[in-house]
Amino acid sequence: MVAKDEHAIALQGLYNQLKPVIDFSEQAIYLYLDDVHKICNANFASLLGYESPEEWANIETSFPDTFADEGSQNVLVSTYQDAMQKSIGSTVDIAWKNKSGDVVNTSVILVPISYQGKVFALHFISAKE
Repeated sequence: MVAKDEHAIALQGLYNQLKPVIDFSEQAIYLYLDDVHKICNANFASLLGYESPEEWANIETSFPDTFADEGSQNVLVSTYQDAMQKSIGSTVDIAWKNKSGDVVNTSVILVPISYQGKVFALHFISAKE
């Protein structure tokens, strides 16, 4: 990822700091600031049917509309808002839409994390059988 702006520079810096966790975890992980500034590991990209983390990260449409199933969008947004505004970590069930439109049921641990004065949401995702 090439740093183009202040948010991108912070995202890249935080990713570099967390790289051993993000890249080597057996769990799907993504780091989110906004619809443009996000990064995931290969496990999350694969979970949603994308060829690579870069393919997933390059989608710059509304995150909840694009990736969360309609029934999970409000939960995902409110959990994210709690993390950003109140520094609250949460565990929630989220149904994702994969690239082909199928639903993937998961459990998500969402925690706020600060880097260079910006607060990001760090997500750990486990598929549910």
